[in-house]
Amino acid sequence: MLKAPHFMLMASLLMELGLLGMPLCNRRPDASPVDSPTPAAPADAGTPFAASAPESPIPWPKQDLTPLATLEGPAIQAAHAALEEALKRFPKESTGQCAFSAKSLEAVIGQEAGWYFVRVNRRVDRCPGFGPGVTGLETDWFELFAVSPGGAIERYPYHP
Repeated sequence: MLKAPHFMLMASLLMELGLLGMPLCNRRPDASPVDSPTPAAPADAGTPFAASAPESPIPWPKQDLTPLATLEGPAIQAAHAALEEALKRFPKESTGQCAFSAKSLEAVIGQEAGWYFVRVNRRVDRCPGFGPGVTGLETDWFELFAVSPGGAIERYPYHP
């Protein structure tokens, strides 16, 4: 067990390193490729310019990651299964259109008695022009799924 002076020393070191007060899972493990210095070519390498790293096409966060949400793995798996089931119900000929894609869906996840309940809302307002065959009345469309503790998925029986 750490005694008070040792604990204070450890806490001050962690604060100096920026590790205290922030969950480690939210910290980047290392500098982004864009921020890391590229070693310059030695002056006698025969190249007139210093070598430079190509710009990364990925806009890596310059600060700590800002989470959209924090969920445990089983909740994410339940939401994924429900989204896949909802996507299966769309007409095959509409595949590739925004209004019939994951872009037009959102998931609301709850848990009760060990079961996950996932409401999949259709958000065609995220698609420009809604797409062919989609009316404004379909902006209130949703599906409700139950995912058992064992991973079995069942759709709520309110539609044929």
